[in-house]
Amino acid sequence: MGEELHFLLIPLMSPGHLLPMVDMARLLATHGVTVSIITTPLNALRFTSVVDRAVASGLRIQVHHLPFPAKEFGLPENCENMDQLPSRDLIMNFLMAANELQQRFEELFNKLKPKPSCMVSGKNLPWTVKTAKFNVPRIVFDGMGCFSFVCTHKIELSKVHEMVSEFESFKIPGLLHEIELKKAQLPENLNPVSNDLINIRDIRQAELVCDGIVVNTFEELEKEYVKEFKTVKGSDKVWCIGLLSAINKLSSDKAERGQKQCHFETLQPWLDSKEPGSVIYACLGSISGLTKWQLIELGLGLESSGKPFIWVIRENPKSNEIEKWILDEKFEDRVKDRGIIIHGWSPQLWVLSHPAIGAFLTHCGWNSTMEAVSAGVPVITCPLFAEQFINEKLVVDVLGIGVSAGVESAVTWGLEDKFGLLMKRERVKNAIDEVMEKSEAGEERRRKAKQIGETANKAIEKGGSSHQEMEMLIQFVLQRTKEVAQTSS
Repeated sequence: MGEELHFLLIPLMSPGHLLPMVDMARLLATHGVTVSIITTPLNALRFTSVVDRAVASGLRIQVHHLPFPAKEFGLPENCENMDQLPSRDLIMNFLMAANELQQRFEELFNKLKPKPSCMVSGKNLPWTVKTAKFNVPRIVFDGMGCFSFVCTHKIELSKVHEMVSEFESFKIPGLLHEIELKKAQLPENLNPVSNDLINIRDIRQAELVCDGIVVNTFEELEKEYVKEFKTVKGSDKVWCIGLLSAINKLSSDKAERGQKQCHFETLQPWLDSKEPGSVIYACLGSISGLTKWQLIELGLGLESSGKPFIWVIRENPKSNEIEKWILDEKFEDRVKDRGIIIHGWSPQLWVLSHPAIGAFLTHCGWNSTMEAVSAGVPVITCPLFAEQFINEKLVVDVLGIGVSAGVESAVTWGLEDKFGLLMKRERVKNAIDEVMEKSEAGEERRRKAKQIGETANKAIEKGGSSHQEMEMLIQFVLQRTKEVAQTSS
């Protein structure tokens, strides 16, 4: 259908955008189009093996590198991804450095073969708006779901959050479901605790200037909210093409999604030895900078649950504090028969697909939420910031596949030290007990999770809702390409 088409994908350099856009590249290529991923050299290393396998299987995918000016903008050497930022103070430096990619991209654009016919840009890359002069459609990839967008929109319109105190609950008006939040749980743009990122909100205006939007969701997951998303955006040029991670069918693709770094020699035999559905997988995302005290509460909650668990501790500037506690308290020795700690990167998609996993304790970032949905496992929700508390409501109150660990307020990314104890060991333990119980409610939760997982994986297959949406997106670009050709001839 789209053999003459060439899609350019330009992801924001953050795991929550990079990983799904690499999945998107492979998914697009299965529909017969040529795809180029435009990124920086060190980000490209994170997905080289997965793309190489896709190319070897006959998919037309290219990867092009743009040098990233980290040092010129006061960033540490080799800092090319937001998960490597040592502090919040450098976010603006990072985004300004990302802006410098425009000139290099424009030089590359004219050399690309076949001639590019479309550009899919991650949000917060406003320079891609200026490349409209190339006369190809620019489509925005947001990286969040429709439910959280609609909830945020309703709150902004009604200003209902301005009438309550920090820890008072309020009901979001005008929704199909009854959803309550506390002001303290809102995304930073609705409840700012600092003005240092005010310019980022200006950057987001760039999202309004686009020819369409692709969303990593599928029709059946949040049907009414997809409809409302399109209404609010005032466009039918919204394509729900997820679950993008469901393209990872091979065990090797699941294991190497994000980095080629395996823990198989430890994880595989350990997981294989566990009962089906008995293990808790706990991971709070790639850019969480939670303090030692927060993480200690999580660790003690996992320990006191009595359940087998895998606990991922991501490396960041503060992780040495929790590592020291683990060492001093001999925590790994205490849990050695039933707990494994992964220090650094984890092959999350692969772990979640193992039959031994019974629940995923997550921060409810959209990527992780979608991976839980795809794996068909129940969720224990420990949201931290951004739209994660709204995603928690989707998982617990709308889909009925999760249990909340009772986190009552958001931390601000990069300012975690300024917040009190949000995660409490008793609540973590109680949520684990509830999600793993063999009760009628527990069985119903597992049944729903499994059913939604099956629907998610069928969505991208031929005849599925997302497969059809992808065909419509390609048809739109094909039509635009013909119109441009006619105008210029």
